[in-house]
Amino acid sequence: MTIINCDMGEGFGLYRIGDDEGLMPLIDAANVACGFHASDFNHMRRTVQLARHHGVKVGAHPSLPDLQGFGRREMKIGREELANCIIYQVGALAGFLRAEGVALNHIKPHGSLYGMAARMEEIAHAVCDAADVFGVPLYGMAGTLHETVYAARGHGFVSEFYADLDYNDDGGLIITREHAPTDPGRAADACLRAIREGKTRSLGGKDVAVRADAICVHSDTPNAVAVAQAVRAAVASA
Repeated sequence: MTIINCDMGEGFGLYRIGDDEGLMPLIDAANVACGFHASDFNHMRRTVQLARHHGVKVGAHPSLPDLQGFGRREMKIGREELANCIIYQVGALAGFLRAEGVALNHIKPHGSLYGMAARMEEIAHAVCDAADVFGVPLYGMAGTLHETVYAARGHGFVSEFYADLDYNDDGGLIITREHAPTDPGRAADACLRAIREGKTRSLGGKDVAVRADAICVHSDTPNAVAVAQAVRAAVASA
C-alpha cells in the first residue's frame, strides 16, 4: 500500500512553518527536519512526540547546511564532508527518538541535497555512507541515482511521488524556494494516476514515468492540510 509522508518540524525558535498538528493525523511517516535547513532541539523533540502520539513513523530529513536558504540552494561539498554533515544531523534526531522510545524509520534528504543526490554520483554515495551508520531505508525517486546507487549499496529504497510539486520533461522535480498553494483535487488525481499508471504529466505537457511507493506532501505548502486530506482519500480509494 502507498504510504503518505510529510516533511515536518520545520519551524525555528519562535517561528513556525506548517500545521504539523493538523497534518500528523493524515500521514503515515514524518520526515523530521534535523536543524540544518530548519528546526532546532525544541522543535525536533516536539515533532517526535507528536508523531509518537499519532502512531506515525519518523524518518530523518537532513539537509545541506543552509538555514538561511531553507536547504534549497545547491553548494559544492565533498563526499566525506557531506557524509559527516548527514551523520551529525541524523544522530541528533536519533537522540530525541531514543528519549521518546521511537525507532528511526528512514532517511530522506531534503531540498537541494535530494536533487543533487538524484543526479550526482558522489552525492548519492555520501548519502549512502551516512545511511550505512544507521541501517534504515532511504527515500528517493525511481529512475534516478537514488534508485541505482542506493540499491547497489544494499540500502532499502522507497520511491516517492510528490503531490504538490511539478515535474520537468525529464521526470525530475522542479524545486522552488517557496511552494505555492496546490489544488487538492488536482493533486489527488495526479496521485491516483501515479499509483495506477506509473505516470504523471510534466509542466511541459509530457507523460513521464514515476513510482509511488510513497506520496509526499510538504508542510510548507500553504494549503497542505487540504492537500493531505484529498490525497489520503485518493490513496484509500486506490
